[in-house]
Amino acid sequence: MGWSERSPLVRARLRNRALRYADHGWEVTPGACLSRGRFVCGRPGCPTIGCHPALERWEQAATRDPRQVAAWWQRHPHAVLLATGRAFDVLDVPTHLGLWVLGAARLHARIAGSDRGRVRGPVAVTPTGRWMFLVRPGDPLRPELADSLDVVRHGRGSWVPAPPTVLPEGPVRWVVAPEETRWQLPASYAVQDMVVDARTTSPRHLMTARAPRPLPRLHRA
Repeated sequence: MGWSERSPLVRARLRNRALRYADHGWEVTPGACLSRGRFVCGRPGCPTIGCHPALERWEQAATRDPRQVAAWWQRHPHAVLLATGRAFDVLDVPTHLGLWVLGAARLHARIAGSDRGRVRGPVAVTPTGRWMFLVRPGDPLRPELADSLDVVRHGRGSWVPAPPTVLPEGPVRWVVAPEETRWQLPASYAVQDMVVDARTTSPRHLMTARAPRPLPRLHRA
């Protein structure tokens, strides 16, 4: 399956980061392993070649138990997947909206002060240009966003790939690491308000020639 091609150091890095997420109450599940440009989960007959959970009943298996997390990454370099709708939801937006919202959030934090900058939280970006804002769980999308094709809410029953997972196009990375916000999450509607504003006021020229291609839809709640 090609799993042995991956360095033990890569596997250890994935495991250590998965353990750190679990230590902060974020439920983790192992993803398929990237091998020769496709993801292999080891399940007989699985047709999925994109990033996906390695376990068929991943939602029930997702955990923050450090012993189980360490065991999953003991032998194979699984992608690190975070179960959403539990400790947090994720608002998944394209590059031009992500840049605008992050800039607005940083401006708000400078004006309100770091202790009251409640619209700031962890933000990850995929190599294909999807920005993932981690927010407090439970709130549905506002009506202005509910029918949008470029804004996705990952809630209960969904997952997202987390750094340092590597996709065929490159690594998933933190733009705002959870350590920068002390693992605190903003209110979902506060960030959604910024997304609504961004959809009406952000200039499309923020999508530069170097901006990556949109990511095919992740599992949607």
